[in-house]
Amino acid sequence: MADLKVGVIGTGFIGPAHVEALRRLGIEVVAVAGPRSDSVAEKAARMHIDKYYATAEALIADPEVNVVHITSPNHVHHPQAKATLLAGKHVVCEKPLAMTSAESSELVKLAKEKKLVNAVNFNMRFYPLSHQARQLVQSGEIGEVYIVQGSYLQDWLLLPTDWNWRLEPQFSGEMRAVADIGSHWLDLTTFITGLHIEAVFADFATFLKTRQKPTQPVETFTGKLQTNLEYVEQPIHTEDYATVMLRYSNGARGVMTVAQVCAGRKNRPYYEIDGAKSAIAWDGERPNELWINHRERPNELLLKDPALLSPEARQFTSYPGGHNEGFPDTFKQLYTAVYRYIEAGDFNALPDFPTFEDGDRALRVGEAIFRSAKEGCWVDID
Repeated sequence: MADLKVGVIGTGFIGPAHVEALRRLGIEVVAVAGPRSDSVAEKAARMHIDKYYATAEALIADPEVNVVHITSPNHVHHPQAKATLLAGKHVVCEKPLAMTSAESSELVKLAKEKKLVNAVNFNMRFYPLSHQARQLVQSGEIGEVYIVQGSYLQDWLLLPTDWNWRLEPQFSGEMRAVADIGSHWLDLTTFITGLHIEAVFADFATFLKTRQKPTQPVETFTGKLQTNLEYVEQPIHTEDYATVMLRYSNGARGVMTVAQVCAGRKNRPYYEIDGAKSAIAWDGERPNELWINHRERPNELLLKDPALLSPEARQFTSYPGGHNEGFPDTFKQLYTAVYRYIEAGDFNALPDFPTFEDGDRALRVGEAIFRSAKEGCWVDID
């Protein structure tokens, strides 16, 4: 992959995670871009990257860059991804792919026309046990899926003084908890089950109607580490909490709860999938353990060990049993799939990573959830 040179747009919480994962694979990151020249210069120096730009457009135009990773705020994903494709470069984009499904469907069409590799950063799929769970479900080992249930809980926006750009709809969109972490849960469980959601019924709540916005920028997850900040009061219009009932294509039922105001839950995705023969359950705070549950014999606890995993899961497992793999490793494993695909060069082959089509589907489900919460009724997925 010596001829692949990557540029990363965005230097907040998630941009450096992309850089770190790429470097672990031996892929060279030659440039980064951020909105403020002083900040991006400091971040570039910290990551030992020589080239930096104050605009995404300048990075995309850099002739040395042939793959672009987009980790900027949500509202600029669509224009930046579009500009990257028009420049003839492969693109990896953080979710959501765009602000609306009209924008995401345009990107799906453009990527096909340009025959360029496109990926959405649904990294939760790339815990080794996510692939093992998929193999158990889709091989029929747990039987027909009856129920898909679970939650994604965090506490980083629990206090009125907690702040992030995701609280402002002009940057993040009309939804927050569902779009930010619910999209990961929905994509992960869809990936594992192979079932598509056909209809949704949602209930939202905003517990903190107003918050204290710092007068200076605060990066994601760092607010509680900063002191002596000055604040201005800001009304809040996006959800702190949501519960969504789900109807699946095979007749299965599901329910998802997401919230960012749950004390002590730093970053906890959880699911249980109940089938006609047995069930599986996974807790993201213990990502190297998969519960396999039975009625007629003792339950099992599978600890991540490549010697015990299916070939599908083993290919995304880097360390032996007893050597845990976690959140940063999911980025590395996702990019293993993406760059292996780029290097193979057959862009008509079926990708084994989430693409713009997955990002488009996520937005269509999200729009139905938002409409359901507003109207208080079941809404079919477009």
